[in-house]
Amino acid sequence: MDWLDGLQAHWIWLTLGVVLAGAEMLLPGVYLIWLALAAIATGALTAVLGLSLPYQVLDFVCFALIFVFSARRFLRDQPIESADPLMNRRGARLVGETAVVVQAIENGSGRVKLGDSEWLVRGPDAAAGERVRVSGSDGATLLVEPLNLLPEDSARPSS
Repeated sequence: MDWLDGLQAHWIWLTLGVVLAGAEMLLPGVYLIWLALAAIATGALTAVLGLSLPYQVLDFVCFALIFVFSARRFLRDQPIESADPLMNRRGARLVGETAVVVQAIENGSGRVKLGDSEWLVRGPDAAAGERVRVSGSDGATLLVEPLNLLPEDSARPSS
């Protein structure tokens, strides 16, 4: 590796670390930040100790393994909580909503209209036109239960 003699190897590692950190910003969630930290740590250690290339590569591999597994354990024990945990779970967001049965629920399956869309549902048998409450979801299928009318609602004429 004669071409490396004129270069200071720690600058190569530090540059690699910055490039990997920049790539993490473009491709989030790919663990590149941990490799970037490993490259920066290898560059710092190489600058201080003047390591040869085989030791630099060994240090990089060891640092990468340490950073990746430490981060995985830390994030497993202290997960990042989302501001909106139901963001990508539309069915779960609908729990508690009331819907109108548009295709009778027979043998535990039917369709309801909720907002401007229709959903497949599972639940107790109900005739078309009845109102049901969403109690949960199973994938793209809503789980429903009969809507229990409050005492003052049963006295009112239905429209």
